[in-house]
Amino acid sequence: MAAVKTSSNGMWQGDDPLHFAFPLLILQTLLILLLSRVLALLLRPLRQPKVIAEIVAGILLGPSALGRNKPYLRALFPPWSAPVLESVASLGLLFFLFLVGLELDLRSVRRSGRRAFAIAAAGISLPFACGVGVAFVIRRAIPGADEAGYAPFLVFMGVAMSITAFPVLARILAELKLLTTAIGETALAAAAFNDVAAWVLLALAVAISGSGDDRRSPVTSLWVLLSGAAFVAVWMLAVKPLMSWVARRSDSGGGGGSAVWVAFTLAGVLASGLATDMIGIHAIFGAFVFGLTVPKDGGFAGRVTERVEDLVSELLLPLYFASSGLKTDVATIRGGGALGILALIIVTACAGKIMGTFAVAMACGMGAKEAIVLGVLMNTKGLVELIVLNIGRERKVLNEETFAILVLMALVTTFITTPTVMAIYKPARATGRRRLHPRKLHGPTSAPSSPSSAAGGAAGANAMELRVLACIHGGHDVPALINLIETIRGHTQPRRLVKLYILRMVELTERTSSILMARAARRNGLPFLRPYRRGDDQVDVAFGTYAQLGHVHVRPMTAVSALHTMHDDVAAVAEDKRVSLIVLPFHKRQHAGHGGGDEVENLGPEWRAVNRRILREAPCSVAVLVDRSFGGGEQVSSEQVAHGVCVLFFGGPDDREALELAGRMAEHPGVQLTVVRFLDGKAGSEEHAEVTLRPTDARNAEKSYTFSTAVVNGHKEKELDEAAVGEFRQRMGDTVRFEERVVAGNVIEEVVAIGKSREYGLVVAGRGRLPSAMVAELAVRPAEHPELGPIGDTLASAGHGVASSVLVVQQHDVNADEVPVSVVQIDG
Repeated sequence: MAAVKTSSNGMWQGDDPLHFAFPLLILQTLLILLLSRVLALLLRPLRQPKVIAEIVAGILLGPSALGRNKPYLRALFPPWSAPVLESVASLGLLFFLFLVGLELDLRSVRRSGRRAFAIAAAGISLPFACGVGVAFVIRRAIPGADEAGYAPFLVFMGVAMSITAFPVLARILAELKLLTTAIGETALAAAAFNDVAAWVLLALAVAISGSGDDRRSPVTSLWVLLSGAAFVAVWMLAVKPLMSWVARRSDSGGGGGSAVWVAFTLAGVLASGLATDMIGIHAIFGAFVFGLTVPKDGGFAGRVTERVEDLVSELLLPLYFASSGLKTDVATIRGGGALGILALIIVTACAGKIMGTFAVAMACGMGAKEAIVLGVLMNTKGLVELIVLNIGRERKVLNEETFAILVLMALVTTFITTPTVMAIYKPARATGRRRLHPRKLHGPTSAPSSPSSAAGGAAGANAMELRVLACIHGGHDVPALINLIETIRGHTQPRRLVKLYILRMVELTERTSSILMARAARRNGLPFLRPYRRGDDQVDVAFGTYAQLGHVHVRPMTAVSALHTMHDDVAAVAEDKRVSLIVLPFHKRQHAGHGGGDEVENLGPEWRAVNRRILREAPCSVAVLVDRSFGGGEQVSSEQVAHGVCVLFFGGPDDREALELAGRMAEHPGVQLTVVRFLDGKAGSEEHAEVTLRPTDARNAEKSYTFSTAVVNGHKEKELDEAAVGEFRQRMGDTVRFEERVVAGNVIEEVVAIGKSREYGLVVAGRGRLPSAMVAELAVRPAEHPELGPIGDTLASAGHGVASSVLVVQQHDVNADEVPVSVVQIDG
C-alpha cells in the first residue's frame, strides 16, 4: 500500500475495514486479548505470570503456528500493520517501565548495604561473562548472526543472560510471603542493583549499536553515553525534588485536587521518554528513570499507579508481548545444532546466575538453602528480558533465529522459576499452632479442664480482656461486624475490655498497586499493626470512630496475599496476638436490591475456600457470620442495641462454645437472649446413642459435611453438655429465656421456623463437628455450604427463607482432623 489510512467508510460503501489501520488494530487487539486470557486461565494452576500466556498467544497467532496459513497472515497481520500495532504497544511499554521505576524504592536498596550489592554484582557479572562466551559460539553456529557488530552483539547477549526481572520477582516473593522478610529484602535489593546495572549496560548497547544499517563513530556513541548520564543527573537532582513537591501538594489536596498532579506526572513520563529517545538511547529508559523520581511515601504513588496500571497491564502491555510472539518464528530454529544452542543458552543462563549468586551469598554468611533459593529467585526473567530482546531485534543486532532462540530461553526460564522456588523453599506453615492449648472465650489464657471451672473463670473474668480478630473484605462488612462485636462485649457499664484486631483481606494480584500495598502492609513477612492516619478510607474511619465512642481498642491490619495462602496470614496474626475468637464474613452477602427485594452477592468459590482453610487451621475458636443486615444494616451505638438472639443447642463442643459466647451476649442490656435446647424424642431412641460416621467417596466430598475423626466417649460428652447447660442456667437465672424442645419429626423444620420467625436478629449455632444423634442424621443430606455444618447450612441456604443473620461457632480443637461423611449409623 502506498499510504495507510486510519479508518474506513464502512463495508456498505465498498471499503474493506481490514485494509484500514484502526479497525484492523481493534480486531488484532481482540484476538490477542481473548487468546492470552484463555491461556492465562489454563496456566493459572501452574502459578505462571501473565507474560507467559501473552508471549505464547503471539507465537500461536504468528508465523510459528496459525501464521503458516499465508492468507490468514496477510489478512489479519499484514506487514504494513506491524508499525501501528507496535506503536500502540510501545506506549503501554513506556508506562509499564514507569511503573517499574515507581515500584523500585532506592532507599531500600541503600539500606540493604554491601551484602545485596555483592550478591547483585556476582549475579550480573558471571552471567554477563557467560553470555559473552555464548555470543562467540552463536556467531559461528547461526548463519547471519555475525552480521551485527561485535561490541553491540556481545553486550546484548550479556545483558540478556544476566538481567533479573524485578516486577516478576516482586510478585513471586509476595506470593510466597517473602516480600518483607530478610531473604526477600535481600533479593529485591540485589535485583534493584541488577536492574540499574542492566539498564546502564542496555543503554550502552543501544548507544553503540546504531540502527543496524549504519555504523556510528566512537565519538557519536560517546556523546550518547554522556548525554544519557547528564539526563540521569538532571532528573535525580532537579526533577526528583519537583516530584516530591508535587506529591505533597497532591496529598494535601492543594492545587485543584490530585487529578491535576496525576496528569502532570503522566505528561512527565512522556516528556522523559521523548528526551531519551532524542538522545538516542530508548524512550523506555527515560520513563524508568522518571519513575525513580516519584516519592514512594504517602498516597500519591498509589493513586498514580491505580490510574495507569489497568489500561497498561490489561490492554497495552499484552499487545507488546504478543507482538514479540508474532515476530518469533520457531521454524527458523532448524536442526540439532540450533536445538543444541537453545539448550546451551538455557543451561548457561540458569547456571551462571544461580552459581554466581549462591557463591557470594554463602560467602556473606547465608545458609546453603537460603543461598540456593536466592540464586533461583535472581534467575527470574520474563517481562524485562523480552524488552531487551525486542530492542536488540529492532536495532538489527539479533537476527530472526537468534531472536527466536532467546525468546524461547526467556519463556523456559520464566516458566521454571516459580515451581522451582516453591519446591525448594516452602513457606513456614502453622504446624505447631494446632498443639496450642485451647483458649476459651472468657480470656486469652488457656482453657480450663472442665465446664465448671470454665464457668468460674468466665464469671470472675469481667476485668479480663477479650481479644477478637475480625476479618473483612471491605466496607460492606463493617456495620454488621461492629454490631456483632458490640453485642459480644456484654456489659456496657462498666464496659468489658475488648481488643479488636481488624484484618482486611486483600487478594494479591499481578497489578503493581497490589505489590506496593503488600510491601506497605507487611513487616518481616507478616501483616503488622498500623496507626490511623489522616486521609484513611471509610473503613478505617468507621472503626476509628467506634474505637473512640465504644471505648474499644481497635488495631487495623491488612493482609495482602494470594488466596490459597490467605489462611496462613490469618492463623499467624491470631497466634501472634493471642486472640480468643476469629470472626469471618460468609462468602455470600444478602442486601436490599433496587426493586425492593433481597439480592445475594457471591464472592466466589475462592473466598469460600479461604474460609474453609481458616476453619481448619485456626489456633482458636472461629465464628462465621452470615450477614442479613444484622442490626438493621447500620452501625449503632451501645445504647441503641436492641435485638433478639437465639442460640440453638444440640450438644457437642461447638454448641458448648456457642453457649459460652451467648453468655457474654446475655450480659448486654439491649440483647434479649433465648436458648433453645433440642432433645431427641423419636421412639426407641436411647439416651446415650453412639454415632458412627462413614467417609464419603472423593466424587461427593465437596457436597458432604465434614465431621471430626476424634474418638469420643458419648457418655462423657453427654455429661459435659448437661454440666454446661446447668451452669449456664444457674448463672443467667431469669435474664435468659430457656426452652427445651422434644423433636420426634423433622428437626430441619423446627430450625427453619426459628430463623423465619423474624423474632431474632441473630441465630447462633455450633458447627457440630462432633455431632449429636439428631445432627448426625442430617449428614446424609446434600450440602450447599458444608463448611457451616448441617444446622448452619440450613440457616444460611437462601431457599429456606430465613430472615435472621446467622453466627456459626467452631470451638478450637487440637484433634480437629475432619473427613467428609455420607453414611451415619446410630447405635443405642
